[in-house]
Amino acid sequence: MSNIINVARGLEKADLVIKNAKLVNVLSEEIHECDIAIKDGLIAGIGKDYHGEKEIDINGAYVTPSFIDGHVHLESTMMLPREFAKVVIPAGTTTVIIDPHEISNVLGLHGISFMHEAVRDLPIDVFTMLPSCVPATPFETSGFDLTGYDLSLLIDKPWVLGIAEMMNFPGVLNLDKNVMSKLELAKSKGKRIDGHAPYLMGKDLCAYIASGVKSDHECTTPEEAIERLRLGMYVMVREGTAAKDLDALLPVLKGANTRKCLFVTDDRHPADLKEHINGMVRRAVEAGVSPIKAVQIASLNTAEYFGLNNLGAIAPGYKADMLILPDLKTFKPDIVIKNGNVVAQDGKLVVDLPQKEEPSLRNSVNVRWITPEDFRIEAGIKEGTVRVRTMEVIPHQLITKSVVSEVQVTDGNALSNLENDTLKICVIERHRATGNIGKGFVKGFHLKSGAIASTVAHDSHNMIVIGTNDSDMYEAAVALIKCRGGKVVVNNGEIISQLSLPIAGLMSDRDFDYVVGKCEELNKAAASIGCTLNDPFMTMGFLSLPVIPELKVTDKGVFDTNKFGFINIFEDSKVTVD
Repeated sequence: MSNIINVARGLEKADLVIKNAKLVNVLSEEIHECDIAIKDGLIAGIGKDYHGEKEIDINGAYVTPSFIDGHVHLESTMMLPREFAKVVIPAGTTTVIIDPHEISNVLGLHGISFMHEAVRDLPIDVFTMLPSCVPATPFETSGFDLTGYDLSLLIDKPWVLGIAEMMNFPGVLNLDKNVMSKLELAKSKGKRIDGHAPYLMGKDLCAYIASGVKSDHECTTPEEAIERLRLGMYVMVREGTAAKDLDALLPVLKGANTRKCLFVTDDRHPADLKEHINGMVRRAVEAGVSPIKAVQIASLNTAEYFGLNNLGAIAPGYKADMLILPDLKTFKPDIVIKNGNVVAQDGKLVVDLPQKEEPSLRNSVNVRWITPEDFRIEAGIKEGTVRVRTMEVIPHQLITKSVVSEVQVTDGNALSNLENDTLKICVIERHRATGNIGKGFVKGFHLKSGAIASTVAHDSHNMIVIGTNDSDMYEAAVALIKCRGGKVVVNNGEIISQLSLPIAGLMSDRDFDYVVGKCEELNKAAASIGCTLNDPFMTMGFLSLPVIPELKVTDKGVFDTNKFGFINIFEDSKVTVD
């Protein structure tokens, strides 16, 4: 304590002084010239004529707080946290708030513990929001069911900030006991509750907020965002790989009070990581948002929302997490400082990451013995043509359309119809070896041969397979079982591209360049068998999420969100609710 006081008063030398800075002050919302003195990883003082054991004269360059990602699923990067850190730290992100929802659906509390151990000793602060909805719905089989009691075992940990996105807003509104127990747990500990409530409005939105939920990252229109801001919610502006909302919400950032707005990435694939929160700041400024406001959204607002009182600004007593920028246009940092130490320079990490063995995990791909016969779809007739309810993908969107297609039946088996792009899709339960296989048809992939498959399938992450014939679909599924999960393209019985994801069937144990290269190879391989989607695996990964309209398929069958029940896909069949 005495050391930092003496440094602040100018009586002792600082460890490091940033000289001649133009400070982007998110507290006073101004830019002013100063020196910044750092002692023991903290800001000691801001002013003139500070001196340090080490000094960096930046000659009028800009200094901002480093950036915070307010909501991210690290598993979606398909890499271990150390590889994630290698990429985002040079881009200026030094703190992330994770929701280990994906790995928890596979491995439960063990998955949360794994992620916590995997982020330890990295030069990036990682805080956790405990997953609120494992499983996400009762219409699919996940690996675990996390109750309020399970979450209570971790809620008091200092690295836990609260309860993550409460997707089950109907459960909140209908006072579901399991949901209520999780909300009360967070409130009793004074911790945050994040929201997830697309299209919720009016009195139901008021009730959702009154329950204790204080944020939402599902706003896709200015109207939704403004309503939430009016009601005291924080709006998390999301820009992921699949769901992109920044452009739609720019009018809010330009015209409203932005102090309750945060930047988040939610789900990003590795190729979209090199420009991270800094890319959102850049684009906001290009669109006319004040640079000070944009930096504030990326730092102070997020820190204040989560109660991280020593982060998000550059002022005495705050952690010395900062960026040195040549301008306020590109937002590519020349230098990234974390805890008073230079950790990245000129776009590259300049510190060594700790070498350690990751905690061991069991094989998470547990599938009942399968055969090619498991991919048959019994049509109820021996030969002929039938009409089937089919989900049609919409490029760059998570929603699907419910359409009717014709397929040929041979020996009682409804087959893929390549002429009208109606392909078989199967979701195989892979956690408990139940033998569940949901079967249906999908349009929009345009495969002309072969099959593609993945164990990354939100939210329960069962195995999803799309193909032109039963044999290749079977071979793709077997390939994923053998490699403990991943993504694969098969053609004529041969694997033409494969990325193994042995960590919960979600993450690779290889480095960033390898994963990015394999993802590109997979997309090219899919294109080689006819696929017209830029990233078919990303699209496929959301086809098993039964909370998004209109049709989806889980391991329990084809689900119609409009009727809120499982359906028989043959056109004349009646809807049934499970």
